[in-house]
Amino acid sequence: MLLTTTGARSGRAHTAVLGYYPDGDRVLVVGSAGGGPKHPDWYHNLVANPEVTVETGLFTYQATAVVLRDAERDDIFARLVEAEPGWGEYQARITRTIPVVALVQPPGPPGGGRGPVSELLKRIHTAFRRELALIRREVATSGASLGARLRVNCLTLCQGLHNHHTGESVGLFPALAAQHPELADVIAVLQAEHDQIAVRLEELQGVLADPSPDLLPEVDQLIDALTAHLEREEAELLPYL
Repeated sequence: MLLTTTGARSGRAHTAVLGYYPDGDRVLVVGSAGGGPKHPDWYHNLVANPEVTVETGLFTYQATAVVLRDAERDDIFARLVEAEPGWGEYQARITRTIPVVALVQPPGPPGGGRGPVSELLKRIHTAFRRELALIRREVATSGASLGARLRVNCLTLCQGLHNHHTGESVGLFPALAAQHPELADVIAVLQAEHDQIAVRLEELQGVLADPSPDLLPEVDQLIDALTAHLEREEAELLPYL
């Protein structure tokens, strides 16, 4: 997802690409900063100004950031480590306590986004392209051993793509099909590509669970499939958004 905060010092908007974890009527984000010694800038921003903007790929909404404390933070962080041990590896090598933040959406349905849907879609696609390039670079330089940062980046991308495609499949695609019946064949192709990419993501996650020298070809196949899909989606749908 994209998280936009207000700069603690500058007062300007800052947007970060983050993985997130659904937790009932809120979502959770982790201030790991890649295992660095300092909290990420977005964390300092939301501590100073808890009102943030969340963009999930289809919906954009305002939320209030709540920093989890004490036992609640520890219990949830333990659950997150069970899902992705990389968080625990980060925490073990630094002295600061990695923060966990809940983003709480006010009652009511999420809005459609800041500005045209086409601009939001392009921003999300740009973020995915950037993350893919980062992951490939890390894979190419890591050899057969994958560090915690690489695993977390890959799994974050997998989760983000899954959530983005689910939002399109259940929201954007049906709405476009109803308004523009002539797009039926295009949407069918895009949905089929969603299904194919989901298979690629499962295969990549399987390789990550048992890292091997075959990871780079898996990443390249995912990049090829996703790049073609993003280009098709932009060419075919943006004129209608």
